[in-house]
Amino acid sequence: MRPFPAGRPRYRSGAGRRHRAACARGPSGRSANLSLWRTRGAWGSTRPVTLTLVKTFDQLFAELTDKAATRPQGSGTVAELDAGVHAIGKKVVEEAAEVWMAAEHEGKARTAEEISQLLYHLQVMMLAAEISLDDVYAHL
Repeated sequence: MRPFPAGRPRYRSGAGRRHRAACARGPSGRSANLSLWRTRGAWGSTRPVTLTLVKTFDQLFAELTDKAATRPQGSGTVAELDAGVHAIGKKVVEEAAEVWMAAEHEGKARTAEEISQLLYHLQVMMLAAEISLDDVYAHL
């Protein structure tokens, strides 16, 4: 791979740009990792630089609420809401089991990833059941 001028981030390939765009959208509202390659050092070596987009629980809920209202075509959130509470409940149970298995056998990073997926599906369930964040916070 040919190094690029210092201070000018570049994506590795056309596929990398497409992957970056797909990650930025996020398949289900989760944080996305964007990998950039840039020149470092006198010898032109390259190293990856990872940027992470982080959302809070409240920000995720606001994003999902907006998707439920605007219903963008091709949205996984909209498809899940259309499937109904029963289908969402099955997904919540599946994700909860994956959290448990990851905690027992796959380590901290994998467990955190599974927990993020569980939180997403729980928030979709909240929307389907017309439960607000305040309704939940009242019981914490």
